[in-house]
Amino acid sequence: MPVNNYDEIINLPHHVSETRPRMSQHDRAAQFSPFAALTGYDSEIKETERLTDEKLELDDYAISRIDSCLQILIDNAQGRPTISITFFKADERKNGGTYATFSGDFRRIDESNHTVVLTDGTTIPIEDIYAIEGNIFRLFDEII
Repeated sequence: MPVNNYDEIINLPHHVSETRPRMSQHDRAAQFSPFAALTGYDSEIKETERLTDEKLELDDYAISRIDSCLQILIDNAQGRPTISITFFKADERKNGGTYATFSGDFRRIDESNHTVVLTDGTTIPIEDIYAIEGNIFRLFDEII
């Protein structure tokens, strides 16, 4: 006659702990759910796929035009002219960055930090400026 190893316990009642609460079916099922073995891998792939631009080197003409525009803004700061500045914004995670255009009313040039300050508090580093546009410059087209 074959021996069944479970004969002793097969008819015993199910054990219920006196010190721990019963686990819900949801929590019990979660123990067996799949998991991401490579946590963060998908975000790393997306980060690698994200493209950045290289910062363009400006020629002497472009630098001179930006300098002239900045001087016009300084001379006419009391009128708070509305301008659009295209500038290079370095990427925080990888080499390169993107070019962005920001529009607002000019407030002043912060010479200690080498930035253009707009009335809403936005600051743009002068060395990152690619172009400046605005109606104020139409009055000075022959200068710049």
